[in-house]
Amino acid sequence: MKHFTIAELSASATAQCRGIDNTPTAEAVENLTLLVENVLDPLREAFGSRILINSGYRCPALNKAVGGTTKSQHISGEAADITAGSKSANRRLFNLLRSLRLPVDQVIDEHDFSWIHVSHSRVRNRMMFFSA
Repeated sequence: MKHFTIAELSASATAQCRGIDNTPTAEAVENLTLLVENVLDPLREAFGSRILINSGYRCPALNKAVGGTTKSQHISGEAADITAGSKSANRRLFNLLRSLRLPVDQVIDEHDFSWIHVSHSRVRNRMMFFSA
């Protein structure tokens, strides 16, 4: 994990405000590590500048508090919502992820590139790219 930390991937202002303990489980830490090593670090290297984590691991209580789906990959530590700081930079991230052919499960353009959802699974990586 060269460019990202578990603390960064589990930080949440919502959890802090609501008193929710968002400490990742051991399994979530393993999954977050795989996400970083297989997708986020290689993406950061190829992109050449900082990528911020908007949301990574979410315990079930936090996921519910932010309106996440009950099957969200954030709960297992397999997903992160990322941004490079602007819609145009996020569009570049999305296209770079597609061209790098990293082992992603889903890459989702959220709200016209307001942020990018990216996931990696140790079980299956469907290489799905779409807009929400």
